[in-house]
Amino acid sequence: MPGLFFHHSSMTEFNGKEDCKPAEGKAHKKKQKAFGADLKSYLKCMVPHLESGIKTSNSRNVMLSAEEVIQWSQSLEKLLASQSGQGVFREFLKSEFSEENIEFWLACEDYKKTKSDHLHGKAERIYAEFVQSDAIKQQINIDYQMREATAKKAQDPTHTSFDEAQKTVYILMERDSYPRFLKSKSYLNLLNQLQTNTSK
Repeated sequence: MPGLFFHHSSMTEFNGKEDCKPAEGKAHKKKQKAFGADLKSYLKCMVPHLESGIKTSNSRNVMLSAEEVIQWSQSLEKLLASQSGQGVFREFLKSEFSEENIEFWLACEDYKKTKSDHLHGKAERIYAEFVQSDAIKQQINIDYQMREATAKKAQDPTHTSFDEAQKTVYILMERDSYPRFLKSKSYLNLLNQLQTNTSK
């Protein structure tokens, strides 16, 4: 008899867990909807500011035009060359839970401009945040051999320590996320809004 009671209680637990799955699915859908709403409001409030010109760190006025947004569709390189483009693309990657790719890429770009005496500290930080198996932010998608090679280079850092990993992540974004970004509502709505405002 104890076996039957044990069996019954374990079935109850099992069924309880099964019942949670649809609820988790609903919660996940709610999160996605909430994110979509956040992105819409982000773009709505950003477009007027970007059109009227926003101050950048070097105090120049940057105007976001329909022409510039159209240029983003020419190549990932042109998209990432634009600070506004980086911001919109980052929001899109967040919606796909892959923002670590652009964050790593930008960290590598900054790392290349670092003075030699600061390389060690920055290399350690980039490795800890994106490369190691229990990365602080989110581990980038590179194979085991490259992860090991990058770990070695980070221990004795030079300005090219992360070049191979950065190139791999760039290609991943270029082939995977970037084409989806160009078809996304976030990109098309922004372009449409700027073109509508231009034609007024």
